[in-house]
Amino acid sequence: MSKVVTLNQAMEKLHDGMTIAIGGFAGVGGPLKCLRKIAESGVKDLTLICVANCHPFTVAEFDVYPLFANRQVKKFITCHNGTNPVAMEQSRKGELEVEFFPMGTWIEKLRAGGAGLGGVLTPTGVGTLVEQGKRKITVDGKEYLLEVALRAELAFIKGFRADPLGNIEYRGVATNTNPTIAAAADYTVAEVNEIVAIGDIEPIRVGTPCILVDAVVQGYTLAEQEAVFQDLWTRGGILK
Repeated sequence: MSKVVTLNQAMEKLHDGMTIAIGGFAGVGGPLKCLRKIAESGVKDLTLICVANCHPFTVAEFDVYPLFANRQVKKFITCHNGTNPVAMEQSRKGELEVEFFPMGTWIEKLRAGGAGLGGVLTPTGVGTLVEQGKRKITVDGKEYLLEVALRAELAFIKGFRADPLGNIEYRGVATNTNPTIAAAADYTVAEVNEIVAIGDIEPIRVGTPCILVDAVVQGYTLAEQEAVFQDLWTRGGILK
């Protein structure tokens, strides 16, 4: 059965108050068309799991920025909250709850959630404010923090190519958080540049197998995606 759906059909799973995870790293390797649809949907009181709150060259329509600008996010589980002035101001005013984790801990919590584990043990944060409220476990004389697993109800990831079964091939740095997030959700939507026939993706190039993907949507083509980033980097002063 084909898992290819329209963007509107993929958004039918959205509802107020749910926990969603977004793949990518500050928009790089992010599901940009899905994010725009989420912003347009008006869904609110979201718990958002995302590595950062926006690309450093913040523009109002890019990445997860609109979700904060629209006040759709109630809680933000992240590693970095310093590139989006709107989210930073909401956090300072107590309007946005932010739960920080070191980046390695954050991704391992998601990996544990995808693997069906209860959590992971890490020495990162022992003896600092990070350990407050967390269980400490000693193994072979060394103290660790127990970080419980993290999962989402709905995940949006970004791949390069997909077949109708939902096998996903990644390109370049899009392998950052997408494969881990794909496994750590009850329902995973994969946005891709290109949908190809079954068999066109060599098995060795499958970065996320179809068993972990529930829906596939057509995003920007590769050429369109490159134009989006060229515009972003030009406005940010990196390209002239």
